[in-house]
Amino acid sequence: MRTLSIKHLKLTKADGTPLLGPLSFDIEPGQVMTLMGVSGVGKSTVLNWLIGAPQPMFTVEGKAWLCDQQVDLLPTEQRRIGILFQDDLLFPHFTVGDNLAYALPAEIKGRLARRQSIEESLNNAGLSGFYDRDPATLSGGQRARVSLLRALIAEPHALLMDEPFSKLDSTLRQQFRRFVYERISERKIPTLLVTHDAEDIPEGGRVLELHAPESTHNCEGLSNAG
Repeated sequence: MRTLSIKHLKLTKADGTPLLGPLSFDIEPGQVMTLMGVSGVGKSTVLNWLIGAPQPMFTVEGKAWLCDQQVDLLPTEQRRIGILFQDDLLFPHFTVGDNLAYALPAEIKGRLARRQSIEESLNNAGLSGFYDRDPATLSGGQRARVSLLRALIAEPHALLMDEPFSKLDSTLRQQFRRFVYERISERKIPTLLVTHDAEDIPEGGRVLELHAPESTHNCEGLSNAG
């Protein structure tokens, strides 16, 4: 079962100052858990730890389980955890199709089969005919969709999102949120979202409020939005 479980997570600064935790929670398939709090409280550090890129200025203790496997002990490429940032980070020297091919699982073999898989993903995202497009010619909303497709085409077992809607205008932000959450639900991907904007929280989504580092207690209980 694709449940992402965080157990007894603690973050400590290099000087020994406690930053976060202990913190434990489960994210069920298709569910979005939102971490909120001021800058510096450790939200993005949690994401870095989950993808296997811990920051040297912090000590991290805890365990992460996904699909009944302790993934924090695995190399990044074996964790099957995708991530979506506020910047789309598309490769400018690749076409849209080549950007997606970069993340396509190796099990899909043969040029024709790989292209067909990518074309199907583009069609489903309303981007039919975009395979050979230069990323520089895309609108902000189109680039955001391609970035999400690149994360999803790798068939992740969990998804992390770090302020993924923050650089879009209000209309695009609303459309892209809907696009993202529909696909998370369809694919039943447990998802951890970091944001400062309460409007990013999906209806009925779970929220974990984190306090500033100087607070005596730096973690509030879970709540549900909507």
